[in-house]
Amino acid sequence: MLARMQKSLKEKDQGFTLIELLVVIVIIGILAAIAIPIFLNQQKKGIDSSLKSDLKSAATTVETWVVDNPSTDITGVSVAGGTKGTGVLAALTTSDGNTVTLVKNTATTGAYCIFAYNTKASKATGTGALMMYDSMAGGLQKAIAADQTCDTV
Repeated sequence: MLARMQKSLKEKDQGFTLIELLVVIVIIGILAAIAIPIFLNQQKKGIDSSLKSDLKSAATTVETWVVDNPSTDITGVSVAGGTKGTGVLAALTTSDGNTVTLVKNTATTGAYCIFAYNTKASKATGTGALMMYDSMAGGLQKAIAADQTCDTV
């Protein structure tokens, strides 16, 4: 009986054929081709959210500063990614890769704009994606051209 079992084991194919392995590799390649762009898109959405969050934090920081310093004029300042701000934005720390810039609106007293840039965001331009918070327009605005200023919005 033992000899018969050994003989049957020797006659059976063991392992996979080359065709079966190639089919599996092709299927894995197709799944990767579908998944990688979706993953990269999710990263960009995360960066967009960090830009919006930094804009909102900067706006809250500026409004708090204005309440604490009602007779002092707003001055422009820029905060690079991952660093603590200075001046009006002293209480702000931006997310890594984000640059937040506060610009005084010279056409309207007390008005300001805050621009946020990140080169890895979904609507990246040569200088990065640009989102804007406009105190006169009521808050977060659509992405605008990189050469636009607070007075030309």
